[in-house]
Amino acid sequence: MSRSVFGPTVGSHLGKPIFQTIESEGIKYNFERMASCDAEGCPLQQLAANEVMFDQGLIYRKVL
Repeated sequence: MSRSVFGPTVGSHLGKPIFQTIESEGIKYNFERMASCDAEGCPLQQLAANEVMFDQGLIYRKVL
């Protein structure tokens, strides 16, 4: 099982840090933007093909 590696914080959201980078499963991601969310959740249609959404509605772009 792989551990995630977190880069420096660039802010916070809902009391938790927003990391500039996250490396998980050997793939590095850069923070891109906040997701648009409502009471029902965060629609996945707002993600591009090379983006993922981590906890709290934070969208990260895969470093190519």
